This record gives sequence, structure tokens and C-alpha cells, in this order.
Amino acid sequence: MSQSIEQTNTSLQQEVSKLVKASKVVLGFSGGLDTSYCAKYFTDDKGYEVHSVVVNTGGFSPNELQKIEEHAYKLGVKTHTTVDAVKSYYESIIKYLVYGNVLKNNTYPLSVSAERLSQALHIAAHVKKLDADAVAHGSTGAGNDQVRFDMIFNIMIPGVEIITPIRDMKLSREEEVEYLKSKGVEMNFDKSLYSINKGLWGTSVGGKETLTSRGMLPESAWPTQVTKHQGEEVKLHFEKGELKGVNDTTFDHPTEAIQYLQTLAGPFGIGRDIHVGDTIIGIKGRVGFEAAAPMVILKAHHALEKHVLTKWQLNWKDQLAQFYGNWLHEGQILDPVMRDIEAFLENSQQHVTGDVFVQLMPFHFQIIGIESAYDLMSSKFGKYGEMNNGWSGQDVRGFSKIFGNQTMIWNQVKESAENK
Repeated sequence: MSQSIEQTNTSLQQEVSKLVKASKVVLGFSGGLDTSYCAKYFTDDKGYEVHSVVVNTGGFSPNELQKIEEHAYKLGVKTHTTVDAVKSYYESIIKYLVYGNVLKNNTYPLSVSAERLSQALHIAAHVKKLDADAVAHGSTGAGNDQVRFDMIFNIMIPGVEIITPIRDMKLSREEEVEYLKSKGVEMNFDKSLYSINKGLWGTSVGGKETLTSRGMLPESAWPTQVTKHQGEEVKLHFEKGELKGVNDTTFDHPTEAIQYLQTLAGPFGIGRDIHVGDTIIGIKGRVGFEAAAPMVILKAHHALEKHVLTKWQLNWKDQLAQFYGNWLHEGQILDPVMRDIEAFLENSQQHVTGDVFVQLMPFHFQIIGIESAYDLMSSKFGKYGEMNNGWSGQDVRGFSKIFGNQTMIWNQVKESAENK
């Protein structure tokens, strides 16, 4: 009898232990409507021990981060953590996007999709650190982010429950607002006409004009207004593919150079566009974005590469980089093939060093030229269209004959066979 009671008590203690453990939730938190709902719902209705974490990938000011922390504690979280991921975001993702000159559909610098992966990885690391049993995010069931977050969590923290109230309960904005007001939560519930997501590698802008296949965002919708109207020239200094200087200023880290260039190019309205793309879940969508620094950097970097890399280096880089960008957009940053491609991209940058001169103008920019010790367009070997110092006309005659020899044979065999 005594043993039975003891076994029962042990069993109950184990169950209670499980319940206590299961109540520890790490919540990816931005302070917006969806994650605010999650925090309040978990603490008040579910009684969970909530640990919120905001991952800054360059989109928040110190003052904004402070307000997010205060808001989280007012919602009842036990702890709140701010992760400064700007440099790690660059080192793990952005620099490879630069090396590959990656533009999704030749348009979009992957501003949001890239940063979501960085955020998911840091949130997963926080779950491990706290030994939490559940992780939560505020994604709906309509977009790409739900897949990116879920996939990273399934890979990095398998077995940890993923909780997504907004998606699972199919909550509308109005229902979330009503719930938070009923709980006495004070925050700005006014719905903005445009949803804006800012990060180191660009800012996305969504609104009514992007919900259909036609329409451009009005001037007032862009976060950075046009205040510069007189053109100006900037010099970008690259070292092994990384932006290290702008004009006469050298920076300790490329993230600082990116942010500085943004202050110079952004007020021209450079880098504004609307991207039309295929979502991971199979539907097409449109989103506006402004990415002055990323667009100038990518085009300047590509111009430098065209001078210092060989034909086949450029060819294979283009092919691998296109796959890299598409696979990253799909959330597959942890696929080992990505490390293989990154190794190729990094190795290709050994001679991508030099200065690129860019003319900034309202709403557009122009690459003026480059200067590099590795420039393959050297006059020592001749001038294109004028004179060559490396071979004679007779050399070219022989080369042309041999280079086209197999196709000549194929053509003659074809004509002979068809004329019989």
C-alpha cells in the first residue's frame, strides 16, 4: 500500500514537473500588435512563464528598444532580452549577398527575408540558453515568415513546441485589439495605412497599392523622404569584396559603412521599387521597398568585379549566387550546400579590392568607374577596339579557325548528309 502511494506521489510530482516546465515560453517580440497579443494571452490566459526577446538587425534605435522593453514588462513577461545582431547578421548573411550581387528577380535585395533568418537563429539560441519548452512567434498563416521561423526552430531546437496563436486561432486585427483593450493594455492601436519593416539591408513598405498587380506607393508612404536634389559623387572603397570606406572615411566594420552610405544616398530617394515575387507557400505577392545603400553597394561591387574577375569566375558566381539568393529566400540558410557556396563566394573575393566612383542623383545613381591594382583592363595588354600588345593578327587568324573547327565540321557533315 505504502509503495503504491509512493509511486502515485512520484507520478504526480513528475506530471506537475512537466506542467511547470511546459509553461516556460520564449516569445520572439517586436512590440507590435501581434506579439503584444501573444505576450498578454500567454501570461494572463495561459499562465505561462514568458521570456520575450527582440533581435535587432539594424531596424531599431536605442530609444525604440527601450520602449519595447518597457512595453514587454507591462504585458507581464518575466524577462526581456535585447539581442544586438547587427554585426552577426552581416557576417552570417549580408556579406554573402554582397559577394554574390544578389537581387531576387533582379530587383529585390532580400531585405526582410534575410533578417528574419537571423532573428530566428538568435531566438532559437535563446530558447536553448533558457532551456525553454516552447517558442512562440506572431506570424499569421498568410506569409513567408511563418515558414522561415518554423523551419529554423524545427532544425535548431527539435522537440520544442512552436506556438503561434495568431495563425492557429485565425485572429483578425480587430479581435486582437478588442482583447488587448479588455485587458487594459495601453498602446497605439491606430492601424497605419502602410506596414513598414526596417533593417540594416533595407526597409519594406506594404500598403493598399501593393495588394493588387497595379499601383505605385505614393510619396508620403516612403519612410525616407527626398530632401536632396543636387547630385553628388561618392567613392566606395572595397577590400576583398567588403565595403570598408566611403569617401575619405574608413570604418571599423562594414555595417558602419552601410549605415553611413544610407544617410548619404537615402535622401535622394534612391533604391525605391516594388518587388513582385513568389512566396514560399506558392502565391505571388508585391511589396514596396527602399534600400539606397544596398542597391548602390551591390551595383558598385558588381562593377568592380567585372574589372578584376575573369570571365568564368563571373559566370559561375552568377549561377551560384542566384541559387543562393533563392534558397535563402525560402528559409534554407542552414542547408549545408549554403556553406559550400559561401566558401566559393568568399574565395572569389581575393582580388575584389579598389575604389568605385558613383554619382548620386534624385531617384537614381550611376557608376562612373573604378580604380584597382587588380584591374584586368590594363593598357599594358592592349586597348579594346584599338590595339593589342599580346598577339599578332596571324595569331588571331589561327585561333579563330581552331576555335570554330568543330562547329565547321558539324555544319559541313550536316550539309553533305542533307544534299544526298
